[in-house]
This record gives sequence, structure tokens and C-alpha cells, in this order.
Amino acid sequence: MDTIRYNQPMRVDIFSLFPEVFQPYLEISILKRAIQSALLEVKTYNIRDWAFDRHHTTDDAPYGGGGGMIMKPEPIFSAVESVLGAPPDCPVILLTPQGQLFNQPMASELASYEHLAMICGRYESVDERIREHLVTHAISIGDYVLTGGELPALVVLDAVARLLPGVLGDPQATSDDSFSSGLLEYPHYTRPPEFRGWTVPETLLSGNHAELKRWRRQQSLLRTLKLRPDLLPNANLNDKERAFLENYPDGNSNNK
Repeated sequence: MDTIRYNQPMRVDIFSLFPEVFQPYLEISILKRAIQSALLEVKTYNIRDWAFDRHHTTDDAPYGGGGGMIMKPEPIFSAVESVLGAPPDCPVILLTPQGQLFNQPMASELASYEHLAMICGRYESVDERIREHLVTHAISIGDYVLTGGELPALVVLDAVARLLPGVLGDPQATSDDSFSSGLLEYPHYTRPPEFRGWTVPETLLSGNHAELKRWRRQQSLLRTLKLRPDLLPNANLNDKERAFLENYPDGNSNNK
């Protein structure tokens, strides 16, 4: 698939049994501004509209028995292919606890596409033929189970949309985000310089940009060491940074 984005809005099509979940979030804050600025286009579709019977049935009992219901393949295939064509020419993402764990690099990859589609699972699962023959990506937002894929779809949409050029205004706004460099972000402070006896670090008030950059990087390293040491083995660190962590109290035991 072509992952080169052009000067046009990213289009995101979301297929759900509860499309009304999305509209309130799309009408506030960053996503609202992205849509109004023609940087993002989001369309939602009710899978029930493609059900074949008069009851608009979208689920059925699993073959072989077991608890829960399974989302049927016919309505989902019909919905996706009627909107996107057969086969779809964009990534089709299934939100499922069995998917690949979503992270910042994955958000960056998805942000490079012109067009994405997301299918929100419900009930016990979806028919496996959907995963095998329609879906290109299966994504999970964490090792826990929700009642449906709508909240995960919003998480993915939000994380991807803020990476689109122009959405946040400042093109450097996301460069220091947690996980963008493999580390957690450094701490932030704002006015007043003293609050209840707690003061802002002097480095932030010094106006020394080289020292500020060094402080922020070190704080990012230390915060990651303390809170998410599991990230450090894959972080892009130079020899000085590794030595800094190793010389920090308990650094050797945490930075293996």
C-alpha cells in the first residue's frame, strides 16, 4: 500500500454498531479544529444498515458452542466493501483485544496514510473470516477487555490525528511527546515560579538554551528509568546517556 500522504485531508471511515458514540468527541477540541480546517475527514457508518433481515441482525451464536455472540461476516463485509470497494484500497483496522498493542510508532505509521478504515468489534468476537480476508491490521489499546471497539477507535483516531501536519499548529509540538523518542517526556512547569513553597527548577528560568536542552533530556532519561525502565533497552541512547543512567543510583539494576 502507498503510505505517501498528499496535500489533502486524511479520511477515516469507522464502522460500528453504535456510530453515535463518535460525534460528541469529534465536535470538541483538536479533532473539531482538524475537521474544520479540512485536515481530517471522519465518516461513521452503522453496520446494521447492511444487515439482510428485517430485524437487522448482526450477530449469531458461535459454532461449537460457548458463551457470547459472534458478529456475522455478511453485514461487515457488505458495509466495508460498499463504502471502500472490493477489495478496499486502504488499511482496514479491527479494534480487538487480540490485536497488536498500539503505540506511538504505530500511530506515526498510520498517520502517513491518506485513508484509514476502522471496524469496531462487539460481543464475544467477530467471525474469523473478517480477520482473515478483510482486515489488514488488528489493534489493541491494552491488555484488558472493553465492551466494544468504539473507545479504542477513538483512542487510535486521536493519537493519529494529532500527528497530521497542521493539526497542532506547531510542527515540533509532537517531537518531544512521551514515546516519540522511545522515552517518557520530561516534566513541565508554568507560572507562577513558586507555588506553596514548591519552586520551578532554576534551569528553566535561566534562559540558557543549551543547558535547558541538556536538563530536559536528562529528566526524560530519569523519568523513564524510574517509571518505565522496560523502554530503555530499545531507546536510541548515546554512550554519554547510557553512562549517565548507569551512574545514577540504582541505574545499573534498572538499565539492563
